Amino acid sequence: MRAHPAGALHGDGVSTAHPLGPPPADLNALDTRIWPIGAERRDGVLHVGGVDVRSAVDEHGSPALLCTEADFRARCREHRSAFGSDTDIYYAGKAFLCRAVARWVDEEGLSLDVATGGELAIALAAGFPPDRILVHGNNKSPAELTAAVDAGVGRIVIDSDMEIARLATAAEKAGVRQKVYVRVTVGVEAHTHEFIATAHEDQKFGFSLSSGAALEAVRRVLMLPSLELVGLHSHIGSQIFDTAGFEVAAHRVVGLLATIRDALDVTLPELDLGGGLGIAYTSADDPADLTETAKQLRSIVERECTAAALPVPRMAVEPGRAIAGPGTVTVYEVGTIKDVDGIRTYVSVDGGMSDNIRTALYDADYTVVLASRASDAEPMLCRVVGKHCEAGDIVVRDAWLPADLAPGDLLAVAATGAYCRSMASNYNTVPRPPVIAVGEGATRVLVRRESLDDLFALDVS
Repeated sequence: MRAHPAGALHGDGVSTAHPLGPPPADLNALDTRIWPIGAERRDGVLHVGGVDVRSAVDEHGSPALLCTEADFRARCREHRSAFGSDTDIYYAGKAFLCRAVARWVDEEGLSLDVATGGELAIALAAGFPPDRILVHGNNKSPAELTAAVDAGVGRIVIDSDMEIARLATAAEKAGVRQKVYVRVTVGVEAHTHEFIATAHEDQKFGFSLSSGAALEAVRRVLMLPSLELVGLHSHIGSQIFDTAGFEVAAHRVVGLLATIRDALDVTLPELDLGGGLGIAYTSADDPADLTETAKQLRSIVERECTAAALPVPRMAVEPGRAIAGPGTVTVYEVGTIKDVDGIRTYVSVDGGMSDNIRTALYDADYTVVLASRASDAEPMLCRVVGKHCEAGDIVVRDAWLPADLAPGDLLAVAATGAYCRSMASNYNTVPRPPVIAVGEGATRVLVRRESLDDLFALDVS
């Protein structure tokens, strides 16, 4: 548990130490590794997708997520180029999904990973080809499995013993032979936050490799005529910056492929390594080059298969954050500013944990700038916080912002395209913000702002 920075110093003053180090030379600068492609200041004002953030707020209100369509599409193409045509690339819709995004993914030639019946419904409503959909989830209901089978999805990832029987029944009733993966928990400790590390033994996903549960699941699936086992699935976590964990995971999962061949006389043709590649949220983050990472993953699998005398399976990967994250910024309006003498300045904005829970949930770090104008004022150490009744309602834990910051100024938080709007809530009965596509100087609503009428419509009392 993360302790409050005051900690044991209550009564003796609070330490003024902070992790940021000295302020940057220019508070108006934009690190191109963090901000959307083409983001720039014009006359001091932040523009994304050629759109002045002030005009976007005038038109659509605040807070608002501004999603640069060109950035999203460019990252789809970068993944296709890096991994090549012999790898299936499933965009992980849990990062952010709406009908327009599903269409972008389709038009860029990628496949789609959905994790719930709701995400599947969005994909189908957008006209996404079902045979390029992969279905995840640790607790898929019989209704969700039936919907997926009836839709004709390409792959379903089996996550539990109970699901084997449920899915076999659904496929048999539909008169189809459903292609599936078995998700393997390989026992790799990814270097990321506990809540987004998903391959260690003590968690809810997949079948344990070390206990023999994964091999037994494979054996059971192979016995069922309504299921066609085409591969194994392994996902070690999220926001990962190097391939060391993937190397260990690939070694173990390829070892299982060899065991399946030797024990069951079956050679599986596919291997899904999941997603999890990290992005830069701050200048301190240093994600690996995508092309080099793709080469390393391919090399790792090829080396392990050669050692096991196995043919190299067709690979699949599931990028979500790496495609959706960098191209979106959230724009907030400053409400109140409170100087806590000797510690920091608290800057309150008109959103918070209802539109970005990641700081509270994962101790996530973000980059924030004054967006509505440039400033030459001295830097001040700030904590950008929301309007909710929680001390943990923090948007950016530590930031340098100009000392002349004032109510009505607009702040922009970078790299909010993944998991912010998709994890948003109505805490304190705050309507969720809109997602606005920006490009070539124009805006287009992808997901409109919720209204109080929307919330009242659910209150049947």
